[in-house]
Amino acid sequence: MNLKQKYGQTAMIAGASEGIGAAFATLLAAEGMDLVLIARRLQPLQQLAHLLENKYKINVIYISCDLSAIDAVKEIEGILDGKEISLLVFNAALSVIGPFINNSAEIYSQMVQLNMVTPLNMLHVFGEKMLTKGKGAIVLMTSMAGLQGSGFLSVYAATKAFNRVLAESLWYEWKDSGVDVIACCAGATSTPGFKNTRPEKTGFFTPRVMDPEEVANECFKKLGRQPSFITGRGNRIASFFMQKILPGKVAVNIMGDTTRKMYRL
Repeated sequence: MNLKQKYGQTAMIAGASEGIGAAFATLLAAEGMDLVLIARRLQPLQQLAHLLENKYKINVIYISCDLSAIDAVKEIEGILDGKEISLLVFNAALSVIGPFINNSAEIYSQMVQLNMVTPLNMLHVFGEKMLTKGKGAIVLMTSMAGLQGSGFLSVYAATKAFNRVLAESLWYEWKDSGVDVIACCAGATSTPGFKNTRPEKTGFFTPRVMDPEEVANECFKKLGRQPSFITGRGNRIASFFMQKILPGKVAVNIMGDTTRKMYRL
């Protein structure tokens, strides 16, 4: 698929400075698309922007922005000043691992704002413009944690379930309008954030950790074909057993037990 030809000139990636977001940005730059890169940390964002500009001879705008701020989308709108966005990837997320009661209500409110409200606002603002034009694409990054109750990941998992259902719903509403929507449901991926949690391997049958580039490539192969998908064959097999074969109670127990062991809780 020629993404630039199908959707337009400019792609915006929220949560772009490293990991999966940077992989999406690199893939889109290689397709010749101009980029708008958004992340909180300025230095890695600048480094990626300059690298992609020099390597692929594209135009890159980078915006250092706290996406958990209530007015984040308005701030981005103001900086872009009407610039048309043809493809939107929302990859930014906040996650805390551990017992629900060990973290403050404030951090959970911040998670809800960043993981749910900001992408919702982005989809409303930029999705409406895509609908008016009659073409565009939106990718919402979700997680296998959101496919069932996930002990020690409770709020993060709930926000990711929201994103999956939102994307699937808009896929149906917008599928005949020229705007493609997909939820990309990732399992463990070798991002700096994942590595920093120092997870332990939980068993021989645990699906392998994927590379960010694999996730981005697979996502664009699925875009326009289905409302959501799970990255990686191993993750899809594991999900099939968890969602289709095992009773719900067993699946929830497995998820919680796995997280407990992985993070030594």
